[in-house]
Amino acid sequence: MSQGSQVLLLGAGFVCEPAVQVLSDAGVHVTVACRTLAAAQSLTKSLANTTAIELDAGDDEALSAAVGKVDLVVSLIPYTLHPAVVEAAIKHKKPELDQKAKDAGITVLNEIGLDPGIDHLYAVKTIDEVHRAGGKITSFTSYCGGLPAPANADNPLGYKFSWSPRGGLLALLNPGQWYQDGQIAKVEGKDLMASAKPQNISQDFDLVGYPNRDSVSFREFYAIPEAHTVFRGTLRYSGYPEIIRTLISIGYFSQDRLVSLDGGNKTPPTWLQLTAQLLGLESTVTQSQVRDAIASKVQFLGSNELTKVLSGLEWIGILNETEPVTPKDTPLDTLCEVLQGKMAYADGERDMVVLQHIFEIEHADGSKEKRSSTLIEYGEPIAPGYRSAMAKLVGLPCAVGVLAVLEGKISMKGMVAPWSDPVIAAYLTDQLRTKHGIELAEEVIA
Repeated sequence: MSQGSQVLLLGAGFVCEPAVQVLSDAGVHVTVACRTLAAAQSLTKSLANTTAIELDAGDDEALSAAVGKVDLVVSLIPYTLHPAVVEAAIKHKKPELDQKAKDAGITVLNEIGLDPGIDHLYAVKTIDEVHRAGGKITSFTSYCGGLPAPANADNPLGYKFSWSPRGGLLALLNPGQWYQDGQIAKVEGKDLMASAKPQNISQDFDLVGYPNRDSVSFREFYAIPEAHTVFRGTLRYSGYPEIIRTLISIGYFSQDRLVSLDGGNKTPPTWLQLTAQLLGLESTVTQSQVRDAIASKVQFLGSNELTKVLSGLEWIGILNETEPVTPKDTPLDTLCEVLQGKMAYADGERDMVVLQHIFEIEHADGSKEKRSSTLIEYGEPIAPGYRSAMAKLVGLPCAVGVLAVLEGKISMKGMVAPWSDPVIAAYLTDQLRTKHGIELAEEVIA
């Protein structure tokens, strides 16, 4: 039984509250640990069965002591700290993430959030149904994106940040590969945005999608060797890729340190001067000359696209002739500083998650079918105690997974990817649907 169990939850970020709430309601005592005690206290102050503690996961001795007092540990802190958590969990034989856990005889549960997580659970649901009936999956395509709700996608990029934008921007330089008609297709990181294509998921959204890193391995992970196409992608609103491509072309994604961006510089450049410098122009050039230089750099844009992109760059502020930059050593970090301010969610605004799988199926009798599996989830308007769509779709599956381990519904030892076992996946999807209203709507579309 889960009631009375002791769980240590590392982290107090925006995805943690739904997980803590569900565990608390189930009678599990949750110790929320964070480097900043105030953050942990803020999370636990209105929840029963909780305790807030100050803990630095980088302090091996303190971490080990905290892990030793509980039945299960949940890590919702940056992945770079997972190895230390793993070692502490194995030492005390408490479930956590790592292959070494098998030797320790403990359960390891990972990829139980949104992406990866819910997407996998519903992929294997359909795949298992088709295979059990003697059919084949000839094509699998999946797109997922965390976005502002349409009414709040009110900037030229159609995007907003709930966290530091640096990691999200760097991900736009990742290469991608996937199976396309039986062959491995690839795109280099520098061309990722150029590969974006329109996605007709809903009439309410004008979305585009681009490859999400390495999809090739998923043909094996999902046990669909028969699939000629296996693709996983990321969704954004239309117009986003063009602005990002332009910022990359100018040089704003550079991580090289610049003297002009040294924090000790008493006279930092204006945004126009920095843009000119990145384009290799003199600092005395006019805004018109900078705009012309940008236009010549992005000849891949049509005239209408160029007009929209230049308007977007003006909104960001990188063509401003008078405003000095806030120097952050590199062009990327300096850009992040301004985007974090301009592209933050405001009170009353909502986020949205869109997830869709498309399966092309060949049934045992030779007939063919195209099936979609779609989730569109809106967050609550930003206000005290609100839940974003992202927080719900990461935190709630995490809580369901924790309870499944505590209650013995998942008893396998070692690394357990919940989507790798159809029985476990079916149990988790049922719990998410019946207890939290989270499910993908399935439809035959051809």
